[in-house]
Amino acid sequence: MLPMRFFWSLYVWITGWKIHKNFPYHLDKCVLIVAPHTSAWDFIVGLAIRSVRHLEHVKYLGKDSLFKGPFAFIFKSTGGFPVDRFHKHNLVDQVVGLFNSHDKFVLALSPEGTRKKTERLRTGFYHIAKNAGVPIVMIGLDFGKKEVTFAEPFYTTDSEADDFFKIITFFAPLQGKIPAYGMAHLLDTYKK
Repeated sequence: MLPMRFFWSLYVWITGWKIHKNFPYHLDKCVLIVAPHTSAWDFIVGLAIRSVRHLEHVKYLGKDSLFKGPFAFIFKSTGGFPVDRFHKHNLVDQVVGLFNSHDKFVLALSPEGTRKKTERLRTGFYHIAKNAGVPIVMIGLDFGKKEVTFAEPFYTTDSEADDFFKIITFFAPLQGKIPAYGMAHLLDTYKK
């Protein structure tokens, strides 16, 4: 693990990324939402942050096609769980089951669910956190400033609209690798 940590630390240093605030290590369970997700480079930066901040315990969901072929070992060894995006199969309930069956479980997801520009956020991450009774931690990737920011954990409330407005407000100012695919345009959609 040390050679990889050195490699990723070197990557972060050479590329100029800064990491603000620390991960809430005291949480045994939580849903991490990482955004804006606009490019495959997000995964690379995510792997770097995962290693540099000692977050090897963090798992993530990925489309099942990534777990087939010669590079499948990369996704499996970095904490990936394959998901069939075209068949729901009660995915929220399955993931809540993972939270319930583990003493410690941290899952990272993209709230957009895609690298393309979206008109609404997906709600799966939200219902997973709500049904599992775990907090959400927002992690912002700002390619414009080369900054990663961890927000304070929060639990879902009785107002989904307020919770999503809070989420959009955090992510909207951040510039993704492809700025046009960011979340700034969603402020009007989720305005109170």
